[in-house]
Amino acid sequence: MRTETRGLLLGLLAVAAFSLTLPATRAALVSFDPVFLCAARIVLAAALAGIYLAIGRYRLPNRSEFKALCAVVTGVVFGFPLFTALAMQHVDASHGSVVLGIMPLTVAATGALVFKERPSPGFWLFAVLGSAVVVAFSLMRSHGGIALADIYLLIAVVTASVAYAVGATVSRSLGGLQTISWALLMGLPIWIPTVILYFPDSLSATPGAWIGLLYVALISQFLGFLPWFRGLALGGIARVGQTQLLQPFLTIIASALLLGEAVDGMTIGFAIAVFAIVAAGRHFSTLRRK
Repeated sequence: MRTETRGLLLGLLAVAAFSLTLPATRAALVSFDPVFLCAARIVLAAALAGIYLAIGRYRLPNRSEFKALCAVVTGVVFGFPLFTALAMQHVDASHGSVVLGIMPLTVAATGALVFKERPSPGFWLFAVLGSAVVVAFSLMRSHGGIALADIYLLIAVVTASVAYAVGATVSRSLGGLQTISWALLMGLPIWIPTVILYFPDSLSATPGAWIGLLYVALISQFLGFLPWFRGLALGGIARVGQTQLLQPFLTIIASALLLGEAVDGMTIGFAIAVFAIVAAGRHFSTLRRK
């Protein structure tokens, strides 16, 4: 199997896992404060990360890797989990999928501008077209308009895009799970006190809230990054990042099944259009500078 194909398959696996993040977050917010949810998510994931690193007896990151990990921490340990949780208080998962809709373009832009990738003009055309289609769909579902939740989502997009691109680069030397594991441990000095400060008076949460919390901690915040960072490293940031064009529609389907949100003909039609755009975009090469 070609390296690029393996990267795309790993990216799709990660996208499938990440597509449940917003519905799981919505379910957890029924019983938990968003800041506590974010802090608990990081602390639980970091506990797994610490066990993984201890069992594997992995080396410490070197100086250049540590600098790169700081950018990963900013996006996937602070920006994305915190601001998506804040946004999910005000909008449903289908509206929140606008975050996931524009991320392929922002991830590709980060890789192109900072990490020496050169997507062809055709690639940019389909990246912009696909992102525009997904954003249009999300705005139609929410009847347009920019609210505070949309600002939260924008912050999440920007920080996560930088983290994904940098994480893909550093994972070439550290590996996907080591990358997210070290990033999680680096965030503990802030998130452990936050868990204590925002700890709820009662832990009598609904079963759905507990399941949501465990999902975002174990899968969204930890295990999902193994195929994601590896896929980005193998297939290229811009090209594998395109697989995220599918994520909003997987999220909407999951929201319908788990949260009772409606899935109509418009959803199916836009999903087909996005699949077609992603397939067409694969035919355009992504070059890397030496």
